[in-house]
Amino acid sequence: MPSPELLRSSLGVTLGVGVGAGLALASYGAWEARQYTLREVSVPILPPGRAPLRVLHLSDIHMAPDQTAKQQWLRSLADLAPDLVIDTGDNLSHKRSVPILIDSLGPLLDVPGISVFGSNDYYSPGWRNPLRYLLPDTGQRNTNTPQLPWRDLKERFADRGWLHLCNERGRITVAETTFALAGVDDPHLGFDDLAAVAGPAAPDADVRLAITHAPYLRVLDRYAADGYDAVIAGHTHGGQVCLPGFGALTTNCDLEPARAKGLHRHPADSSPGDPGSAWLHVSAGIGTNPYVRFRVACRPEATLMTLTPKA
Repeated sequence: MPSPELLRSSLGVTLGVGVGAGLALASYGAWEARQYTLREVSVPILPPGRAPLRVLHLSDIHMAPDQTAKQQWLRSLADLAPDLVIDTGDNLSHKRSVPILIDSLGPLLDVPGISVFGSNDYYSPGWRNPLRYLLPDTGQRNTNTPQLPWRDLKERFADRGWLHLCNERGRITVAETTFALAGVDDPHLGFDDLAAVAGPAAPDADVRLAITHAPYLRVLDRYAADGYDAVIAGHTHGGQVCLPGFGALTTNCDLEPARAKGLHRHPADSSPGDPGSAWLHVSAGIGTNPYVRFRVACRPEATLMTLTPKA
């Protein structure tokens, strides 16, 4: 039988290895959270013969005043010269973030834009144990923290000509393409009013596009059933902490982890041309909760979506 001294020594080594591994993982996660990445996808939803359009999808920026690397990277995205910008919410993380965000977006605000808000446009983020995201959703939401200056943000967007959709439909023309639009307020907070946007998407538009911050199935089902060609969403952070070779463990909503980020179909088993079926793009987002600034196997991202003619 090992001596007490040997057992204590073995336990100490085990604890030391565990602590060391945890610190290494945290350091890596903090590094990866600053590895800003541009993704590119093609979405075939334009009328035949139409010239491609470049759409920049931004989501979950979670801007804080001290995030200078993020601010510089956002400014660089204007070099992509997109035809349209879609912002699917959670722009803020601090009460002083609005002017910093506007400065970081820079010339992108001169491009036609569409936006919806998420919970961290309305309410300051709070500390939450990341492991709680792996537990069943209790329905409790972080609405007891101070409000963020969302009215100021909405006004700044409007002053630059961006269309903000809060449980409403809209219409926008980009180049020669007319978009019929629908957007709901944040479903994660239960602010979505699907009745306000329900009904067949405008048949006379070239493209029917719907947006939401959080891709809850009730919202995706409504949009797909109403004939929208594509749904654009964020919120999931792509799982934020993923397992290499496996992927996301959670989406923080009822969307399954297999579709936590990237381009998919909705419903998941549908194909282009199926009635009641749409493309779904979910952004893994750019930021994190300011109290948990790490990502693992899920780099922060923006997506350049090239809209192409249908086959």
